[in-house]
Amino acid sequence: MLQNRLAQLREERANNDKGFTLIELLVVVVIIGILIAIAIPLYLNYEKGAANKSAASDTRNAVAAVEQCFTDSGNAYPATQATVTGPNAITFTCGTGSGATTQTINISSGNQMTYTKGTTGYTVVTKAGGQGDKTYTYTSSTGQITSS
Repeated sequence: MLQNRLAQLREERANNDKGFTLIELLVVVVIIGILIAIAIPLYLNYEKGAANKSAASDTRNAVAAVEQCFTDSGNAYPATQATVTGPNAITFTCGTGSGATTQTINISSGNQMTYTKGTTGYTVVTKAGGQGDKTYTYTSSTGQITSS
């Protein structure tokens, strides 16, 4: 009697053990593929936006540093600097003698910045690095940052 009951339980268990069908697995794979196809472009767009924002931020920080140097050195802009690629910094010496100060512009990784002193003002050009696709230009004569 006990053996019959065990055999019956084994038979019921064997009938109830079923895995996923091939169709069910294919549906899951297709759903995952669709989710990935949506997520990757969104991520790349987010990365591009972050790179562009860091270049815009670097440009604003450069303007503040150059204007502070202008004030510290008796209304004279610092000398032109060559293009610098981050993560480096541009350092200006503002003023002369014992009253000289320094201003530092930290440049985000991958961004390229050029500071050019003109006859009556200056220009700061920052190109976004990485996935970024924008270049930000500040011209002191207009007082505006433009992007291209």
